Amino acid sequence: MHSATIIVTPISNYPPRTHLFPQKIQISPPQFIAAAQPSRKIAFLGGLASKISAVGDHSGAGSQTLAEYMGKGGANVGDELVVLFTHLAYACKKIAALVASPLSSNLGKSSDAGAGSAERDEPKPLDIVANEIVLSSLKNSGKVAVMASEEDEAPVWLADDGPLLLCWILLMKLEELDHLPLEEKALLNSLQSGTKLIASGYVLYSSAMLLCASFGSGTHGFTLDHSTGDFILTHPDIKIPPRGQIYSVNDARYFDWPEGLRRYIDTVRQGKGKHPKKYSARYICSLVADFHRTLLYGGIAMNPRDHLRLVYEANPLSFLAEQAGGKGSDGKVRILSLQPVKLHQRLPLFFGSPDDIDELESYGDVQQKVNPGYDV
Repeated sequence: MHSATIIVTPISNYPPRTHLFPQKIQISPPQFIAAAQPSRKIAFLGGLASKISAVGDHSGAGSQTLAEYMGKGGANVGDELVVLFTHLAYACKKIAALVASPLSSNLGKSSDAGAGSAERDEPKPLDIVANEIVLSSLKNSGKVAVMASEEDEAPVWLADDGPLLLCWILLMKLEELDHLPLEEKALLNSLQSGTKLIASGYVLYSSAMLLCASFGSGTHGFTLDHSTGDFILTHPDIKIPPRGQIYSVNDARYFDWPEGLRRYIDTVRQGKGKHPKKYSARYICSLVADFHRTLLYGGIAMNPRDHLRLVYEANPLSFLAEQAGGKGSDGKVRILSLQPVKLHQRLPLFFGSPDDIDELESYGDVQQKVNPGYDV
């Protein structure tokens, strides 16, 4: 793991609306956490490398803030989630300030990181910094029992009385596990299936900062208003088109794909599939960025080899896709139906418009076998 970490001064339980970003930077050991709840779960992804602006249908959007939407006038998710997302949003704004800072270029040159385990990729300096910022916010919220992420080998227990579990998705802590040793209950809480999710979200950092989230009643986009520090509802009730005209995959791996996947791609880009128009290729190589474009415009995005993590990547995005009317699949079955067996469990991931996912699955052999020489 990388040892260079930026520690941001602790935040209060209710972050201020202005002067959000302290300037003091220190070096300290990295750490990351996950939070849990009784039988529900939440996922949250940060698209640090994304350059997609906040675009889409703004019909029905007004001046409703994220907190207002989560309250009784909107989703009515309860005070605990409102407090937690207030702290998460505050952490995201700190990360955004760091990404925009000249200091981030120095982070990118750091070379003292250790290799990741066999199950995890080697962490990057900015990943660890973002992990620390989120961890600090979760601790101060008092609402998270345990947090799990790619940056930590095992889940980190935060508070015995926290009702939520965060694997960059939200779950309820399983109270029936409270009698178990700390490490065991932290892990078992984190290994709940995607059907237990109660919320999920991601953040796009660019000229416009977009927080996209679902609390189980649709998928919604909130854009940061820099003049007030509030996230404003700008993309209410996003609906992915039933079918798109874009496929997103690393075409450089074409000759390593299974025969079914090659046939599918060849068919749709020639306009010979169930949709008569030729598909275009769009590939950013950023999971969150490719997902966001697919969410808005439809089509299908994929990583056909077992590279992405079920618990904190595939489950969160599949939850958001389904809440927007789309689908998430491993090429054979629904992602959210899978039972995790280990924290960093990997699998293929296909998500997008429901008609496109159904057509892909009909080809059968679409999952690529692992080749250790490939990164993406």
